[in-house]
Amino acid sequence: MADSDNSRTLSTVTRGDLHSLVAACLPTHQARSAPENSDFEAGNQDHALAAWHHWRATWDRLSESTAQLQHLESSFFSAGLSSSSDHDGSRAYNEALEVEDRAALAEELAAQALWLTPAPSIAGVAAKLDAIVTRNQPSLTSSDEPWPQIRTVLADLLKIDTSPDPSPCLSG
Repeated sequence: MADSDNSRTLSTVTRGDLHSLVAACLPTHQARSAPENSDFEAGNQDHALAAWHHWRATWDRLSESTAQLQHLESSFFSAGLSSSSDHDGSRAYNEALEVEDRAALAEELAAQALWLTPAPSIAGVAAKLDAIVTRNQPSLTSSDEPWPQIRTVLADLLKIDTSPDPSPCLSG
């Protein structure tokens, strides 16, 4: 019966609610996190967390621009536009495509900077792991190995880093 834990239902963390867990557990800015995280004591900032916050902002912009482009594609190709509106739709689509391209480049550069930034804390390591998982898993709810296991490891890292209480960010 040593493997009985493997048969239990996956938690919300492994089913895709990982981003909200990461956002809730990682320090969001120095002033708020200073009392909660010893890595933010004077002169001892975790630069990996700052790089992760920058990457997260670029990832969010990329996600928004991709969604906008997909919306334009759907409306542009399904509407049967007249020739007068074809030009406006085509111009809007091309502009959205350029925005997405710029967002993708910014996200890639931010990710590269994150990988190159040493992580001196568990929170920094968890932040880097979150970026890897977010960028590479096929979907937020992918149940294909190794994604549920990786999300569980990340949740464990956050649980260890946040408090002496074993599950402050995971309770509820």
